[in-house]
Amino acid sequence: MPHINFEVDEEQYESLKETKKRHGLTWKGMLLHAQRELDSGPTTE
Repeated sequence: MPHINFEVDEEQYESLKETKKRHGLTWKGMLLHAQRELDSGPTTE
């Protein structure tokens, strides 16, 4: 199974962690939710 790894600074991590907790998501769930939101909006091409 492929893995996705990236680095964020401490402030970004804390902000992402709070959003994840507030919405009851996993890290994977947050990423998939963002993808759906981006794909459902108007394209910028």
